[in-house]
This record gives sequence, structure tokens and C-alpha cells, in this order.
Amino acid sequence: MAPMSVLTRDEAQTRAKLLDVHRYRIELDLTRGDETFDSRTAITFTARADGDTFVELKPAELRSATLDGHHLDLDTLDENRLPLPNLTAGEHELRIDTVMRYSRTGEGMHRFTDPTDGETYLYTQLFMDDVQRVFAAFDQPDLKSVFELSVTAPDKWTVLANSVTTRTADGTWQAAPTPPISTYLVAVAAGPWHSVRTEHRGLPFGIHCRRSMAPHLDTDADEILDITRACFDRYHEKFEEPYPFDSYDQAFVPEFNAGAMENPGLVTFRDEFVYRSAVTDTERQTRAMVIAHEMAHMWFGDLVTLRWWDDIWLNESFAEYMGYQTLTEATRFTDTWTDFGIVRKAWGYDADQRPSTHPVAPDPDAVPDTASALLNFDGISYAKGASALRQLVAWLGEKDFLAGINTHFARHRFGNATLADFIESLAAATERDVHAWAASWLRTTGVDTLTASVTAEPGEWTLTVDREGSRPHRVNVGVYDRDLNDDRALVLRERYETDIPQTASADSRPGTRPALVVPNDLDLSYAKIRLDDVSEETALRGISGVPDALTRAVLWNTLRDMVRDGDLDPASYLETARAHLPEETDLAVVQGVLTFAATQVADRFLPAHDRPTALATLASLCRDLIRRTEDGDHPGLRLIAVRHLIDVAAQPDTISAWISEGTVPGGPELDPELRWRILGRLSVLGAIDDAVIEAELVQDPSASGQEGAARCRAALPDPQAKRAAWEAMFTTDDLSNYLFTATARGFWQPEQADLVREFVPRYFEDAVALAARRGPAIAEAAGRWAFPAYAVTPETLRLGEQCLKKADPTPALRRKLTDQLDDLARALRVRES
Repeated sequence: MAPMSVLTRDEAQTRAKLLDVHRYRIELDLTRGDETFDSRTAITFTARADGDTFVELKPAELRSATLDGHHLDLDTLDENRLPLPNLTAGEHELRIDTVMRYSRTGEGMHRFTDPTDGETYLYTQLFMDDVQRVFAAFDQPDLKSVFELSVTAPDKWTVLANSVTTRTADGTWQAAPTPPISTYLVAVAAGPWHSVRTEHRGLPFGIHCRRSMAPHLDTDADEILDITRACFDRYHEKFEEPYPFDSYDQAFVPEFNAGAMENPGLVTFRDEFVYRSAVTDTERQTRAMVIAHEMAHMWFGDLVTLRWWDDIWLNESFAEYMGYQTLTEATRFTDTWTDFGIVRKAWGYDADQRPSTHPVAPDPDAVPDTASALLNFDGISYAKGASALRQLVAWLGEKDFLAGINTHFARHRFGNATLADFIESLAAATERDVHAWAASWLRTTGVDTLTASVTAEPGEWTLTVDREGSRPHRVNVGVYDRDLNDDRALVLRERYETDIPQTASADSRPGTRPALVVPNDLDLSYAKIRLDDVSEETALRGISGVPDALTRAVLWNTLRDMVRDGDLDPASYLETARAHLPEETDLAVVQGVLTFAATQVADRFLPAHDRPTALATLASLCRDLIRRTEDGDHPGLRLIAVRHLIDVAAQPDTISAWISEGTVPGGPELDPELRWRILGRLSVLGAIDDAVIEAELVQDPSASGQEGAARCRAALPDPQAKRAAWEAMFTTDDLSNYLFTATARGFWQPEQADLVREFVPRYFEDAVALAARRGPAIAEAAGRWAFPAYAVTPETLRLGEQCLKKADPTPALRRKLTDQLDDLARALRVRES
């Protein structure tokens, strides 16, 4: 893929001053073959003054371009910019006729043929600057416009768009004109969709998936639609502005790079959310949260949109916070903040301690162009931003927070807004100094650390919390005693609120010294916690006895942070997990702790010679969980334990027997996900060959089956298999985004260190070339999944740092490598400590 010019913030501001864009009329012909489609665009706009500008497009062929009926010189197309010189003030019409290429990387117009039945599906992902792969546009978020789409598609296809679509007499599909929206939010999804449709509050609702997945969508349709309706109703209780579009469709699409995309009226989700195998209730909760998150964007992001990409947090932090909070309020999933704390918040903490950290709301000068903006879709813009908003609500009060939000919607509906606009709207609803709060929380980087110390006198005890950092925190302090009737349990004595920095030098409380004191109990703030010595010992020896799951999540995160900072021996973390996880009841906690223990502690933080012992410890833990769940009352917990036992199996015997028998003794039966998981581990262990993989693929030829086979083949401990996988990833460029990721996830295995050692230096050469050829989505996948994370050595670090200094990787790959190398350096420090 040839490099394209990025749009700078200065260019966007200049163009926004010059142009007022009124309407796009877009005609797409999707019947022109497997490689390309026709795209014709008519844009009506006003120039406020005489001047020069440009329109963006990335065509396979530019057939014609006219401005007010006059032909433009096609040879002036420079990369992705067609100049529009000598504009005069007044109304104009620009018409552009192009041939565009389909994508196999999830960017632009993605084309996918289902291997199960041969049916083809198309969908758009136009985020940032990928609209230019589908139609010509003045592509920046603050040039909103009305969009009218007409789509010619094969017979028996359905075309979905941002608004209600109808099929006309000539066979084309016409979408109703949208309200003013940004270019990156335009959406089309076309194919022989299986659809479940209903109405709610007078609006058409629909959910859609590939036909081959119809039985699985039908099984969960009531749950998905119930969640959708409940969130829709709850948002109408919170927001004064009604839902601003004419329909609400949710399409589960194949090979989608993100979790979902908030296209107005047509949200696209990765179709792994249509479950074809058994899942835990926490995974169902995650799907529900994504539904709630994307719906929140209909107001914050779509109705009111950022002016420039430095304010992406205004979209994502708000939707992240609202998704979890609204799910808790409106659905059966009432413990969502536990999952947030153990999974999402850890993502934010990690990102905020790397060299690539940035403020939640970066300075506009720090986001000078679209390439730099793309790098900020990370744990800071999502998890830290949502944590900051949760802290804001705790400090401000929900009533004033929602009043400010509704003021913001009223002031900027169908327009664009900035951080300053958002803060002004909040300030209008409260006497508190939200400008100072924003300066300390949104314009700064890093994680504060709150360190507790406790002293005791007869009849009273005193808590002092020292803050390393600069932010004010309003936190709950949880005070726990040992249960006199059960020495394994702890009971809550009291939970009180305090501000940090403390208004007094310390908090004195009546009574004896507690067994456990938890600053930031219930996780309302964003900070690393260090417990006092007695509380730390209580946590290590008795964490399963803490009564509240969210408090246990805070404590597990504390232990996790201590391991990462070299303050707790990784082996001690494993011992605590081994002792207490078999007693854990919260699925998110079990999943989060097991994942960290296996992928970070065992695979990276412990020396390689200690890994077999660590895996044996985790296997024993999982067997305990399986024994505990033999009564069938905890299927989710059992499924987590089975999955992780497969992943840490050091010998093939047990899991080979499972796959031969088609079931785990006592359940569950092996569904496709578990079968491919077992085959993946057997591949690593060298217990199967390609013939076994091929036989399984015959039984499961689905897209997921193809990915499972690619991962298994790449995992085989065979030099020829490794060479073939490397060639597929880095040379031929034939792999789709999902097949690339599957192959990468199979390739590097700690058990095969000697076999793959020669590929470590090759990675830093080949990944740079690949990213330059195939663009940001594959660059991100190459940096995330194809990086040799197993190779925790100073030599790997040296090679990576040399690559950053001398090889000039693309911005997307550079960001991923920077993060990976920082994690690698941290793992080396932990090993040395």
C-alpha cells in the first residue's frame, strides 16, 4: 500500500473556515466483481471566501472529476488529494467518479466470503481517514453534512446504512437522508444478512449477522434486544435530547478490527459477539457493555462530535463510563465495575506507565495530524478517561454531572465541540471548580500512588495516606476485621469517605487496629494502592475472605501492580492465586487473575527455568476449580478453569483424551472453541500433525475454523511449519487481518524458544516493511501479536531499540514497538529484582 498524506490539524482548521458542506449524494455499485466497486460522489458546498482547498480520495482509478460542470485535471491527484484551486465565494457542486478497491484488512470497504457457504458480505469501517477508500470527501470531523446513499447490490442481498433503506423498482437500495454527521461515521453493510427485526418506541430496531451464524444469533436475539431496549430507555431517562436518528440497527460483521463502531443508526460489531460456543456470564456482560457503550455514542460522538482528534477521549471516555454505569442500572448485570476494575483499568494503568503515555485530553499541538491521532486509541482514552469521569461523578455528584451533560447536548447538537466546551457545560451546572479538576485530571499523565500507613493507640487507630502524584482524589476507605465465627473470612467494620490529600494530617477512628484497611475501596478513583504492612499480609493470606468482589478486584490489582513494579515476588503472587482463587466466586476476577498469572507471571516475569513449576501450579489450581464445580452449579467458573487448564497443559495425555471423547469428564462437551483450543495446545506440544488439523477443518470449515487451523499450523514445532507461517505473515500479503492475527498468535511459543530464535532479529526487519506495505491495521496486528514477547532477553531489547532508532517504522508500528519494548524492559527488571 502506497503511503498517503495525512491531514494536519492546521489544514483542517483552514478548510473548516473556508467551507460549509451541505450534502453528499453517493452512489455505490457493488456488482462490479471481487476486487473493485464503483463509487460516484456529488458534494454540494459553499465557499465562504475565494480560496484554494482539496478533496480526499484513495481510488484504484479516478475516472472523472468536475467542479460546477468544469472538468478537473485528473493528473493533479497527488497521493490522496485532488486540488480544488481558485474557488470563488458561493455555492459549488463537486462530482467525482471513481473505481475503489475492496479491503481485506478491515479498513474502508471490507469484503469477506464466508467459507461455510460461499456467501459474500461487505461492510464499511471509515474511521479516521478510511472514508477516502470508499468515496471522495472533505474528510475531517467538523465538516458535518447530510448524506444520501444509493447502493446497487446483487439480488437477494440486503443493504443497511445509517438510516432506513428501501429497495427501489430498479433494484437499487436508497437510504433516507441523514441528519448532519461526520464523514467517518457514514456506514454501509451489504450482503445476504440474516436479520431479526422489531420496533421500540416507534423506531425500527434490527440485529443482523451472516446466514451461517443465524442459529446462534436467533438463540441470543431476545437477550441482545432486551439489553438494547433497556439501555435505550435508560439513556432517555438520563438525557433530555431524544435519540437523534431514524432507526437503530446492530450488524455483527466478520473480520472487524475493533470491538464495535458507533456509526449512527448502524452500529457494527465484531461477529465473535454472536456466540457459537459456550461462554461465561462475564462474556455476555462484555457484549452487553459494548452494546451500551456504542449506544451512548449516539449522543456523545454522533449527535455532538469532537472538532479535532485531540478530543477523542470526549467520545470514548464518556461512552466507556456510560456503558458500564448504564448496564449496572438498567440490566441484570449489576457488578460491571468489577470487570472494569480487573480488566479495563489494568489496561489503563499499564498504558499510563509507558513512554507513550499522554494526557486523557492531550494538548492540541500534541495531535498535529491524523497519523498521531490514531495512536491515542488506547487504555488512556478509554479506561483512564472513564475512571476519571467516575471520579468526577463521585466528586461532583451525578445530578450536576448529568445536568452539565444535557447542557452540552443542547448547546452543540448536530455540531462539534471541544474540551473547553465540555468543561463550560459542566461549570454551568455546579459551583465546584471543574476547570481546576480538568487541569489536574485530564491534562496530566501518569498514575498516582496512594500509600497507606496505620498506627494504633488504645481505643483508636489512625490512617495516613501519602500521595505520590498531583491529583486530588475522593475515595472510600474500607475497614475490615476478621470474622470471629470464621477465621478465613473478613467482615466490613465501616466504609467512610475521605479526600486525598487529606484535609487533616491523618484520619483517626475509634476502635482496635483493623485486620485490613483498603484505600480506594469500591474503586472510585484511579491510582495505584500500597497497603500498610498488616493489610498487605492480610490480603496475601486472606483475599478470598473479603466479602465484596469489587474490593477483591482492588486488592488483586494492588498485588498485580506490586509484581509489575518489582515490589512483590512473582512466585508470591502465584502462591496467593493458588491458595485463594479456588474460593473465588466472581468470574471476572478468576479470569483476570488466571490470565495475568499465565501470560505475564509464568511466561514473562519468572525466569524461563521456573516456568514449568509455575504452569504446574496453575494446572493444579485449575483442577481444584474443576473439582469444585462438579455439581454443575457454576458452569461459567468451570468453563474458565477448563480453558486455562488446556492453555497450561505441559503434557498432552489429559487434553488428548478429552478431544478423543468429545467432552471433559463431568462436562462441558467440547464445542468448536474448545476443540480448536485443545488442538492449539497439542500443536505446541508436538502431539498432532497437519493431518489432524486438516481433518478438524473439514468438520469445521467456518471462518473461526480457518483461524483455528492457521493458529495450529503456525504453532507446530516444525521448522518447515515455522517458515511457512513466517512467509504467510511477512511476504505474500495474502492473509486477511484475522488470519494474520491467528497465524501470529500461534507462531511464538515459550516451549519452542530454540526453534524460533532465528526469527527474532528477522521480526524487526520484516515487520517494518510489512507495516509500510499494508497499512495501520496490519501494522497494529504485527506489533501486538507478531512481536516475540516470549523472548525476554537483553538482546531482544537491543534489537528493538535499534529498530526504533534506525529503521523508521510507520507511526502505528512505532507505537506498538515502543509499548512492547517498555513491557519487555519491565519484565527484565522484575526478573532481576
